Parts: sequence; structure tokens; C-alpha cells
Amino acid sequence: MKKLILSSILATVGICGIAYAQQPAVIVSDKTGWHRIGETTVDFQKESDEIVVMGADRFASIKFKVEDAPIDLISMEVFYESGDTQVVNINMPIKKKGESRTIDLKGGERDLKKIVFVYKTLANRKDTKASVEVWGLKTNTGKK
Repeated sequence: MKKLILSSILATVGICGIAYAQQPAVIVSDKTGWHRIGETTVDFQKESDEIVVMGADRFASIKFKVEDAPIDLISMEVFYESGDTQVVNINMPIKKKGESRTIDLKGGERDLKKIVFVYKTLANRKDTKASVEVWGLKTNTGKK
């Protein structure tokens, strides 16, 4: 009986964690400048994460900000609303409290559907998980 209750609790916690991780990023502002698209906590278990983008989702460039622990950002794939994709090899370690280079999107400012990024969490003394924020630059050129 205890095993059944424990299994039920673990399954519920796992489902809630998955549901939380899959919430889309809803962007409400069209102001020119950098906007936080979304964030996730990366760990030693997975090697990729995705952020779904909705709302005012036109961006010209992307960058990643890292808190709490370093990561090795390997690549990202950007899925556009038009159906096109863009694969970018990054191969860049990002220190705790650091950020990636600015990554320009092909074709200028475009409507994003989602961003999938591949990484490795780098070993650290406390096995701390890294918090990763994805930021997008709005230039409002060619605005619809």
C-alpha cells in the first residue's frame, strides 16, 4: 500500500513538472529592444529544452543568459511560424551570471514558433542546476 501511495505521489509530481516546463512564453510587448522570451531550469538529466513562443513573437536576434551554474551551450534550432527552421551551432561555455553572444536570425525580424536548445550542464561543486533565460531583440523593422 505504501508503495502504491508513493508511486502515485511521484507520478503526480512528475506530471506537474512536465506541465510546468511546457508552458508557452507569451510576449505582450512590441516595444523596440530586448525582451525576455522565456526561462527554464536545466539540469544534469536532460540535454535539450524547448521554449514555445506566442503573442508578439517577432524577433531579429536571440541571446541566452545563465544564472546559478555554468552551462555549455552547444546549438539551437529556431522554428519560425512560416514553417522554416534555422540551426545555429553555438559551442560556447557560459559562466554563471554570464550570457551568450547575440545570435542574429536569418531574414531579419521574424515570427518565432519555438526555440529548442542543446546544452550540457557543467560540473560544479554543489551540483547546482542552471537557470537559463532566452532573450529576443525587437527592431520593429518590416513590421506587419
